[in-house]
Amino acid sequence: MNLGKKKILAAKTLGVGLGRIIFNNERLAEIKEAITKQDIKDLYRDGAISVREIKGQRKIERRKLRRRPGSIKKKIRNRKRSYMMITRKSRAYIGQLRKQGKLSTEDFMLLRKEIRARMFKDRVHLKERIKSLGKGAE
Repeated sequence: MNLGKKKILAAKTLGVGLGRIIFNNERLAEIKEAITKQDIKDLYRDGAISVREIKGQRKIERRKLRRRPGSIKKKIRNRKRSYMMITRKSRAYIGQLRKQGKLSTEDFMLLRKEIRARMFKDRVHLKERIKSLGKGAE
């Protein structure tokens, strides 16, 4: 006895999936006679048709975040921007001094290396260093 169509009708009527519909084996003849949705509802109330509980899935627990190189977020852009501004101003300044002849090539190269190493926080700091070299500029 093929009750596939009855199972589809029961699933639609009861609002569940096909896999959850269970027919009572002793009352298959009654189920075969059912034609309308109301018949299916009556059989469900009587116990000829039952609905299997949802199996469900295990809850997936989210992994705890770890602090490691890939997950550390720093504001690099601001740091880089400030470095660029100080470096460009400083290099332009010592370039002018060299063109004016107030700074020797050796001192110029030394100061460039110090600028690259971030030894100066601003132009005033750089001027103090130039004065300490003995080449009083400005």
